[in-house]
Amino acid sequence: MVTSDRQQCVFCSIIQGHLPIAEVYQDANFLVLMDKYPINIGHTLVIPKLHYDNLLLMPSAEVARLYSLVAIIAESVVSSVNADGFNVGQNNGIAANQIVPHVHVHIVPRFKYDSPDGKWPNRRVASYQELLEIAEKMRSTINSSRIQRAMSELVPMHTTREEIL
Repeated sequence: MVTSDRQQCVFCSIIQGHLPIAEVYQDANFLVLMDKYPINIGHTLVIPKLHYDNLLLMPSAEVARLYSLVAIIAESVVSSVNADGFNVGQNNGIAANQIVPHVHVHIVPRFKYDSPDGKWPNRRVASYQELLEIAEKMRSTINSSRIQRAMSELVPMHTTREEIL
């Protein structure tokens, strides 16, 4: 499940607190942060704290929890940036353009004006200050009790790799 490159995984470094982020939400199992190369303002990543190279390696109960959280965070993303819609994306493997080999889900807010030619908007580098401001706005719209309720309805998740093995 874990690759030998785990020590070099940028998301594992972020989860361990070694790199600065614009945090939106965090609990024992997941970290939600702003993408520093957003497709649109409010582009957010939902990352499991346990390292899995791709979705096929995650136990199904953990996948269920991940996507339950994604739905709740997407609601916050849309309301925080007044989006007209959103995309949810999750790439697995180099052929699918997975840049970081650690499971993560993109929530990309979409706007009526962002793709007049039908193509994805270009990524850009966001300022850290911009990311912090959007993250703060999103935090104020997240319904923590809804997250707790949703998670309590699911099968308990393993918190350590040893519990899985």
